[in-house]
Amino acid sequence: MSNTWKVYFLALVTFLVGTSEYVISGILDKLSDSMGISVTSAGQLVTIFSFVYAIGTPILMALTAKVERQKLLVWALGIFVIGNVLSFVLPGYSLFVASRVVMALGAGMVVVTALDVAAKIAATGKQASAIATVVMGFTASLIIGVPLGRIVAAQFGWKSVFGLLALAGLAAMFVLYAVIPRVQGDQPIPLSKQLAFLKNGNVALGLAITFFWLGGYSIAYTYISPYLLDVAGLKEGMLSGMLLAFGIASLIGSKFGGFSTDRWGVFPTLSGGMLLHVTALLLLSLSVTYTHSWLPIAALLILWSFAAWSSGPTQQYNLVRIEPNYSGIMLSLNQSTMQLSMAAGAGIGGVMVDRVSLSSVTWVGMVGVAIAIVMVAFLKMRMSAGRQGAGALSGN
Repeated sequence: MSNTWKVYFLALVTFLVGTSEYVISGILDKLSDSMGISVTSAGQLVTIFSFVYAIGTPILMALTAKVERQKLLVWALGIFVIGNVLSFVLPGYSLFVASRVVMALGAGMVVVTALDVAAKIAATGKQASAIATVVMGFTASLIIGVPLGRIVAAQFGWKSVFGLLALAGLAAMFVLYAVIPRVQGDQPIPLSKQLAFLKNGNVALGLAITFFWLGGYSIAYTYISPYLLDVAGLKEGMLSGMLLAFGIASLIGSKFGGFSTDRWGVFPTLSGGMLLHVTALLLLSLSVTYTHSWLPIAALLILWSFAAWSSGPTQQYNLVRIEPNYSGIMLSLNQSTMQLSMAAGAGIGGVMVDRVSLSSVTWVGMVGVAIAIVMVAFLKMRMSAGRQGAGALSGN
């Protein structure tokens, strides 16, 4: 019981880290205006952060595997704080890009280490709940951090968001140092061993589902603020509320995805959620073209977020189920794939905004999710064939 509040504090730390990643989508137009850059250039800040997070995190975690966890967590959060301070004080786009790189390197290590510490300090039999709590902190950044960032940016300027994150991170460093118990690191798992799992067809297909599902989502979500303001015609005063409703729907969707997986299974939940995801993006694309009312747009945003995030916990479980003896590696590979897909999505979205139009991002996002649905069908067939083959062998 005594460590329960410490796990919640770790969740709060991952909330700060998640906010630093996601908040760009909520203030994209303000970044664009104040720096005198295109919306596309501002959107590439998501690409850069996610790419550095995806590539840097497994390398840094492999290099620091034996380092005592509490010390590593404090140092990683320190790197994250430095990135936010640089974002707050340095002028210009190029220097802001550099600060985002520093921030992403710290952020990835903070999240992975916080999950590790939470599992190790939790009571026996409560490890999974502790991990879920820390993950929920990261998810809450989408629900609370993005709209809150929008409000702060509207009142005090977008740089103030990173100033506040730096101050909060600095305070958290002192608390972590004072209250988190010393936890030993693990024997490092070589990157070559982790990457060897990609040769497994089921693992590769499982990760491909994550890539296309979240990539399709990211193509549209990265540009959500300018899309709602310029394409849907929403007023500035409504945007924070819309982003909050979007975030709450993502939490409900995530909870429903877990419930549905337990009740109806992985493949019905993934297929159903992704079909609803495509439908919501299709109707949203048509709605902003043919209606000027905010109500159907709000309803479709909520449906989109609910459908998109219903796939999240299902995909985590799906990958663990493929290789149950290597769940840690599967979750790590999935985390990296998620960040790579967000980087790719933001990049593709930027190309579409530049070459076609801002309104095209929802249409292209649909294509990504549709490809993920095809991948789900392929994986289902492969796993069914594998089970039948195993059954035939055992029968002999």
